[in-house]
Amino acid sequence: MSKIKEFQILVSCIVVCFSLLLCSLIFASKIQNAENITVTGSAYKIVKSDSAKLRISITAKTPAQSASYAKIKAQEPKVIKYLISKGIKQEDIEVKPISGYYNYRSLPSGGVNINDVVSYSADEVIEFKSNDVIKIKQISTDIQSLSSDSIGLDIREPEYYYSDLATIKIDLLKEATIDAKQRANSMLSATGSKVGRVKQVKMGVFQITPSDSTMVSDYGYNDTTSIDKKVTAVVNVVFKVR
Repeated sequence: MSKIKEFQILVSCIVVCFSLLLCSLIFASKIQNAENITVTGSAYKIVKSDSAKLRISITAKTPAQSASYAKIKAQEPKVIKYLISKGIKQEDIEVKPISGYYNYRSLPSGGVNINDVVSYSADEVIEFKSNDVIKIKQISTDIQSLSSDSIGLDIREPEYYYSDLATIKIDLLKEATIDAKQRANSMLSATGSKVGRVKQVKMGVFQITPSDSTMVSDYGYNDTTSIDKKVTAVVNVVFKVR
């Protein structure tokens, strides 16, 4: 029985090896007989953001609209003074118009009584920017200290940008095309065929992600949450096989 089992194992190994060899020959034959080969190439570069933007909101909730507006306008100079003390230029600070809404008394049924106003909520957005991205990051956490002065603040996440993306994209498309050719050469080298001229190039979407991220999107990704970004380019290239 043991000899029969050994024979069966030997036969199974021979069948598997033959199948793999046959698949390789078929694949090589298809490449040799094909007129074209389509290959995807990619390239990426890590860049550091060179500008940043931060939005904060001064908020107030009082019984009357006028009181909410007055409270925000009283708090506004304190916030601007703080930003200037941190090195933000006056011309880089933009104060948006105040917006707000009425709060109505809730009903036991779950709705509201629009004839019974209980308070008015208002907020004013202050937006500022700087080429010092570290400074913006520090302000986004340190500005919370103003809340001790009875200033209601809503702080958004900082937005980080890189100004030379246009140049980076051109360079990456070139590198991605070179990568595609190298991959085509690797695929054809085992078949005796060679990469010929380029017949078609199709640019994929760019992915701008945090440097340690693997996120992708069919429509492209444009990250503004991280200082260090990974810019990735993808191209699909059709080569003539010769």
